[in-house]
Amino acid sequence: MKILLTGAAGQLGRELKRSLASLGEVVACDRRQLDLARPDALRTAVRTSAPTVIVNAAAYTAVDKAETEPAVADAINALAPAILAEEAQRLGALLIHYSSDYVFDGSKATPYTEIDVPAPLSAYGRSKLAGERAIAASGARHLIFRTSWVYGLHGANFMKTMLRLGRERDELRVVGDQVGAPTWTRHLADVTALILARRDLPNGLYHLAAAGETSWHGYAEAIFAEALRVGLLEKSPVVHRIASADYPLPAPRPANSRLDCARFQHDFDLALPDWRTGLIDCLADSRF
Repeated sequence: MKILLTGAAGQLGRELKRSLASLGEVVACDRRQLDLARPDALRTAVRTSAPTVIVNAAAYTAVDKAETEPAVADAINALAPAILAEEAQRLGALLIHYSSDYVFDGSKATPYTEIDVPAPLSAYGRSKLAGERAIAASGARHLIFRTSWVYGLHGANFMKTMLRLGRERDELRVVGDQVGAPTWTRHLADVTALILARRDLPNGLYHLAAAGETSWHGYAEAIFAEALRVGLLEKSPVVHRIASADYPLPAPRPANSRLDCARFQHDFDLALPDWRTGLIDCLADSRF
């Protein structure tokens, strides 16, 4: 197996580089080596490496900034996946791509399934949905994994922001009326590798997120409690629960980011652990 991995320096890409190494040759490209905003360079990279599998972990993830530069978000989140899918179809390669809960508007009362109609609220969400649709229309063999509230040891994410603020402040205000499942990048990467090791893979879209659910407020409190327990913090700040309306941002967020992962569990006989397990294991990592 020869795997072309994009976004290798990102928070998910770094974990994938480790997890995929046992499967064969991994051609790992970060943004310096392969800028997904350059279509010609992207096509050249795929044709030069001639992979049997493309794992696209690269993405434009600046949700609020995308409101003022939607063309950049579209280039990376929509056009680049379309090109990767076209090249995968030409090579007969499998494309694995990661998408987002932000393709939904969050108005549903229960977790979203793969057959629910997307209705993104933001430019970022629209760009991710366009990428999904381009891949599905390409005719390439593909697996699209929608996930939620991704965090890890690398890059910028909510967990790392909370730890930094927890060291600097005595009190914090965190939104409590948005619900989802924080998903550790290592769990996503390890499950991806387990799937790729199989034969006769299915084709299509799957929801893949940690089990359980919480709010951003509940997530913050869990981060501080566990960080205090393992010695990453000397004290825990007071976390005040606020409404989304009390913390306005350029890009609106879905109130409900819960994803129903039953289809993934049925087809692959796999499931990610509860989000609390991921958080505990992540904070226990000696590299943190």
